[in-house]
Amino acid sequence: MRTVLIVDDHSTFRRFARKLLEQAGFIVVGEAEDCATALEAAAMLAPDVILLDVMLPDGSGVDLAATLAEQATPSTVVLTSSRSATDLGSSIDGVAFLPKSRFSGVAFSSLLPFHGVA
Repeated sequence: MRTVLIVDDHSTFRRFARKLLEQAGFIVVGEAEDCATALEAAAMLAPDVILLDVMLPDGSGVDLAATLAEQATPSTVVLTSSRSATDLGSSIDGVAFLPKSRFSGVAFSSLLPFHGVA
């Protein structure tokens, strides 16, 4: 089973994402609402995957993804936003991206290096 940390400042989206991910067989090990809390949770929980909102109240999810990639054992990061990839431009190049409007367990899983939850 793959573990997931959900990072988003909107509690409604966190609940929605948790429900869909758990239905798809993922184990949601934690949630965070900003960059600072996300860094602490990622270090403490060591999730396999981090679902990371692009816009957080205390910084950029894109910048946070770069910081997380420098960790000794980095988690896979999937960026998400209510904006489209086109709107975000080259800032998300090289990072998996899933628009919130298309979020599902299947869509999330398809972006992971080893598809599925096993």
